[in-house]
Amino acid sequence: MVGVGCDRDVAFATLSEGVLLGLQRVGLTERAVVGLATIDKKNDEAAVLALAEAKGWPLFFFDAAQLSRVTVPNPSETVRRYMGTPAVSEAAALLAAGVGVEGLILEKFKHRGADRKHATVSIALMKEN
Repeated sequence: MVGVGCDRDVAFATLSEGVLLGLQRVGLTERAVVGLATIDKKNDEAAVLALAEAKGWPLFFFDAAQLSRVTVPNPSETVRRYMGTPAVSEAAALLAAGVGVEGLILEKFKHRGADRKHATVSIALMKEN
């Protein structure tokens, strides 16, 4: 499960590059991805919607209260100030995967694209039933 956060109006290329680089860091390909997760405040973010559609990945949205209850290794006061939760990508990946912090295989990976905007990517392994 891939969790993402991003600057408002991030370019599709920046977000997709960030996800690809994150996957490469942990030795995975896009075929391993079962979904994309983020904060509900990004439910109108064009790059997030376009990436999920282009890859055929289901989208999972969580509100700030849900995300703020998740223990993460890299909380951010800046993210808390703007989003109302100390983490988006890590917490969203963990919630959507149904696992705790031990399931996080890629901690918050920051990518700055050619558009000078940022995308943040985290990856969690899905809980096996």
